[in-house]
Amino acid sequence: MNTKHLSIFFIILCVVTSCYKDESLESPVKEQPLSTDPIDIFIQSNFIEKYGVAVRYKFIDRYLEPDKRVAPAKRELVEPMLDFLTNFWIEPYMGVPNGRRFFETHVPAEVIFIGSPIFNDDGTQILGLADAGARITLTEVNDIDPENLDWVFRQLGTIYHEFAHIVHQRYNLPPNWQQISPQGYTSPGSWYNITEDDALQRGFVSPYASSSYNEDFAETVAFILFFPTFYETYINDVPNCTTPECLARNEGRARLRTKYNAILSHYQQVTGVDLLAVRAIIQEKLN
Repeated sequence: MNTKHLSIFFIILCVVTSCYKDESLESPVKEQPLSTDPIDIFIQSNFIEKYGVAVRYKFIDRYLEPDKRVAPAKRELVEPMLDFLTNFWIEPYMGVPNGRRFFETHVPAEVIFIGSPIFNDDGTQILGLADAGARITLTEVNDIDPENLDWVFRQLGTIYHEFAHIVHQRYNLPPNWQQISPQGYTSPGSWYNITEDDALQRGFVSPYASSSYNEDFAETVAFILFFPTFYETYINDVPNCTTPECLARNEGRARLRTKYNAILSHYQQVTGVDLLAVRAIIQEKLN
């Protein structure tokens, strides 16, 4: 799959709504009203009672800024989307040592389903949002297609990226993280001026990863988990390099190997979770 397509959706995750917009958000789970609706009963039993996470698919305008336009999730697609989340987000953590404890302790309080992308007044689109580790908004639910890897990777990238933010929010970044690519970072408003190849040469998995230390961490975690050719693209050097561009890409891979090892060690130390074991389950499901 073209890696250019992969990074497009990651870079929009926090453009409009900062990942750290409101650290004081209270858990909304207790606000979930009792309902006799079969979908609500399913959510109550399988998400709220099990993990303390509410899934919102109705009245979605209340979760968006007034200048945003969206289509709601189609009712008949809510349960298939819930099954998708269970399969690719919950089960991989449930299947590894310490994963259940980690997931249940750190899962966001709310997941929002929106049927379409989020449309801005200028015609641009947003494919995912998150608020301070308390809420993740997933779009394009009405396009659900587990056979379409573009769609699958957009959803998984949003989930894994935002879930990774919770780790550094609670446990800080890995030691010396800021020193791995000290000259490569751009800024929240200028990362889109660099190409995929520029990002790799600087030691980043995507242009958006260069926008800040925190986004670099979350983006790299997400790519470790879902990107099938992660090692071939970002970790393994190309042998017999002779051109300056090839040598620069290998220098970027050397920085990424340092980040990769730092992330694996950090997760193991602060959460007890082996990310590679989680990746193995995800990759088996993708095959």
